[in-house]
Amino acid sequence: MFNNKVPLSNISMTKTFIAATLMLSSAAYADFNHSSWDSLLNKNVTMTNGGKASVVNYNGMKADKSKLDSYMAATSKVSQSEFNRWSKDEQLAFLINVYNAGTVELVLTKYPSIKSIKDIGGIFGSPWKQDFIPLLGKTRSLDDIEHNLIRGSKRYNEPRIHFAVNCASIGCPALLNDAFTASKLDKQLEQVTSKFLADSSRNRLKGSTLEVSPIFKWYKEDFESNWRGTGDLEGFLARYNSSLGLNKSQTADLKAGKTKISYTNYNWNLNKK
Repeated sequence: MFNNKVPLSNISMTKTFIAATLMLSSAAYADFNHSSWDSLLNKNVTMTNGGKASVVNYNGMKADKSKLDSYMAATSKVSQSEFNRWSKDEQLAFLINVYNAGTVELVLTKYPSIKSIKDIGGIFGSPWKQDFIPLLGKTRSLDDIEHNLIRGSKRYNEPRIHFAVNCASIGCPALLNDAFTASKLDKQLEQVTSKFLADSSRNRLKGSTLEVSPIFKWYKEDFESNWRGTGDLEGFLARYNSSLGLNKSQTADLKAGKTKISYTNYNWNLNKK
């Protein structure tokens, strides 16, 4: 006859094993600690124009360079296998933060002797193609993070990242004064997108023409990727009709392809305070 009595010692061992497994699982999927980057942003980034733009105190960032270095060192220790165990939101928040921290780090290498991040690359180079960020087992460029890890992976299909990754320029969407986190990611992405589109210095309706940032031209394919059911640029912009100040009739015309879309100029001057 089968004996269903299990020794107490075995039960105790089983409980210990389960507890340890849960702890490991929790650690693997817990948010990466972005608090040091968050504090740098809180201290040195000022939101302007009702949150539609921001300016960066690069002198303050330079004074706190050791904290920035520590944060970048911590992100560099994350292995590919650990990263792969994270949720998509945690991965994306992590990559956005590393990109933005890397951009600040790059600017500080030449600040205050530059007027634009493009000055760092010189005539024949590009600041975005410089390999200087140790990440996931390789030394990477900003382009590698944005165009390969985020966009090129096809894992995220998230056009709103174009309003989250920051190019240290006035024409760029605001650098948020908070770190991105998995738990708040959708809310934060929605915030930076709607605020950027509400900035009439970069996006506005003039007569029957909708003038928008050239970001929508450079990355048009991302806004046509069927994100949340929007298969074209007009559909994406129509989702933010209130931010753009469009009424029902204007929104209907936009969706129907009756609205001409043109692109504004991009201001590459440094977003310094």
